Amino acid sequence: MEVTTYLSLLAIYLILLNHQVTFAQDNPLISKVCANLPNKEQCVSILSSDKLSQQATLKDLAMISLRVAASNATGILSDVKMMIDDPNLDPGIQQGLADCKETLLDAESQLEDTVAALLSNAKHDAQLWLQAALAAIDTCDASIPGDDDVLSTKSRSFRQLCNIAVAVNKAMTDGDKA
Repeated sequence: MEVTTYLSLLAIYLILLNHQVTFAQDNPLISKVCANLPNKEQCVSILSSDKLSQQATLKDLAMISLRVAASNATGILSDVKMMIDDPNLDPGIQQGLADCKETLLDAESQLEDTVAALLSNAKHDAQLWLQAALAAIDTCDASIPGDDDVLSTKSRSFRQLCNIAVAVNKAMTDGDKA
């Protein structure tokens, strides 16, 4: 590709990013939740991704973030399952991937438990389930020897997505105290 093509694509991306940030400003809750996160732009983008986010409540925003996090976890799980089947992998790495697969299944389950807790207004329980999902991805990373770029990048993304859900849940809990 030529440099002009890259610049054109970058310009389109920046216009779309600006549009998403502007769209998020239509819902002050998104700006409030994302304000103190290190990945503010990603947070705004994710929470603005749903067509109903403009009128979304904090609970709706939590559900949006959890849906994206669950999709990410499913993607990681698919990658791990494909990697396990590689006959050329070192047995130690295969065992680590098998362990990782189990903890990812736990993380998916914990995200489902988070949704159930939010639906029943058990915000403290939701926070605990989110922390458990974060611990599960840490366990997954620790179970694989070496530093696999594909899984490391995806697990980092999963952590960021869960941290967005944690921030939304915290905003809901703080709102109860006010």
